[in-house]
Amino acid sequence: MRVIFMGTPDFSVPTLQKLIDAKHEVLAVVTQPDKAKGRGKTVQFTPVKELAVKYDIPVYQPNRIKENEEFYEEMKALNADVMVVVAFGKILPKEILELTKYGCVNVHSSLLPKYRGSAPIQWVILDGETESGVTTMLLDEGVDTGDILLREVIQLDEKETGGSLHDKLSVIGGDLCVETLKQLEAGTVTPAPQGETPTRYAKMLTKDMGRIDFERPAVEIERLIRGLNPWPSAFASLHDKTLKIWDANVVEGDENAKPGEVIAVGKKSFTVMTGEKALEIMEMQLEGKKRMTTEAFLRGYTVKKGEILV
Repeated sequence: MRVIFMGTPDFSVPTLQKLIDAKHEVLAVVTQPDKAKGRGKTVQFTPVKELAVKYDIPVYQPNRIKENEEFYEEMKALNADVMVVVAFGKILPKEILELTKYGCVNVHSSLLPKYRGSAPIQWVILDGETESGVTTMLLDEGVDTGDILLREVIQLDEKETGGSLHDKLSVIGGDLCVETLKQLEAGTVTPAPQGETPTRYAKMLTKDMGRIDFERPAVEIERLIRGLNPWPSAFASLHDKTLKIWDANVVEGDENAKPGEVIAVGKKSFTVMTGEKALEIMEMQLEGKKRMTTEAFLRGYTVKKGEILV
């Protein structure tokens, strides 16, 4: 097929690569404008642009999509069969959605209609779901409400993190997109309405979400730690310094201890009481230090039983 690809972050890259590998003719890549990053404010390409440049695919980076007649005419002139949209980052207007023969195929990182929104990967873990997956759908003017084309389900590992699930689903999404285009062209897939969503909207993540409330049950905090790994990360304060917690186990607690109180210190870990059960801290990062196992941390830093994390 003749394809216009729209995407921006790392999650989008495997799908673009799979389309290229499958010999689809990628006519153009549309991605967000380059941004200055780091202390030196160096302008960096988006991950999708980097791949497009590698394959000499023309790149478009409009500041806006809506009411942009020049962009619309440029896309129309390409005479594409389909648009593929993966984490592009902007809502597309009706005239773009209807521009090509097969419409806009979107790769979404959840099992729609569950977890519509911008952060489904993390919310699946935060909510304690046991499975996730990828859905391809035809975009409409709503937010992740278009008709479903194909889905692929995976079971979550016991220690699944936001990062590990992101990487798995990005690869699955690429394969599912290629299969979706194959079936669309052959006429063997029938778009199916989603119906109502049974889950909360997967709203955008913020840094403040990572603040650990030790009054909450340990099982919820452990999911928070995994879901927000690697960003924005779950954190507390120890000795007036920010302590990021990267890995923890739910263990039995001490009913006489307060939430946030250190109830045990061993050679490889220390344990903190919560509102229900306790958390054995296995990997962490103190402000100004590198990420490390708790065992390595305790070799050079003292944590005492009875101290309070807040």
